[in-house]
Amino acid sequence: MEPKVKRGRAYVSPRRRAQAQATRTSVLEAARDLLVAEGYGRTTMVRVADAAGVSVETVYAAFRTKALLLHTVWDITIGGDEQEVAFHERPEVRAILAEPDLARRFLRQAEFFTRTARCIVPLVLALQGAAGSEVAAAAMLEEIARQRKIGMGFMARAAAETGQLAVSESECRDVLWAFTDGVVWHRLVNDRVWSDERFATWIGQMWIRMLVREGPAKRN
Repeated sequence: MEPKVKRGRAYVSPRRRAQAQATRTSVLEAARDLLVAEGYGRTTMVRVADAAGVSVETVYAAFRTKALLLHTVWDITIGGDEQEVAFHERPEVRAILAEPDLARRFLRQAEFFTRTARCIVPLVLALQGAAGSEVAAAAMLEEIARQRKIGMGFMARAAAETGQLAVSESECRDVLWAFTDGVVWHRLVNDRVWSDERFATWIGQMWIRMLVREGPAKRN
């Protein structure tokens, strides 16, 4: 009887790992640029491969489907990387929640949303343009809205815990959810040429007027 041979993990050199990551990054950047410039329907795996300078087999090996590829593009656009981190555990959100004064917290949340909107709105517009004819695009939009509702629900729950809300937790959630899909940002910043700073101040002050109880902190 032959002795059993213990099989270890295949060794992957740091250089090869870095090359694979660079290729993956190139594919993701190409997919995002194509989606924004050409729309969902024209962002095919073949065109992504051509734009990234790799074979289409490489793209399929890394992402398997177009839907998974574009979901990964969305995750990176939102979070900066591919790690699955819950909305409320992201460092930027934890910093916002650390503010005890609700009015100031909403101002910080408005600034954070405005920075995020500049990144996500081009993707959302591309998906909306295809949702009527592309089932996968419509499904992706629904998933984005679902995730946003969960995130805004967490922010509303944390706001309620401060005891400073002027409305119910559910109304707070719905107001935050309604104004964070990027549509208002797009209309005021892109169409009406508002600056990001003006938009962030406006929406933050609006949230304060609508959601925060009257008090000295509100006027600061």
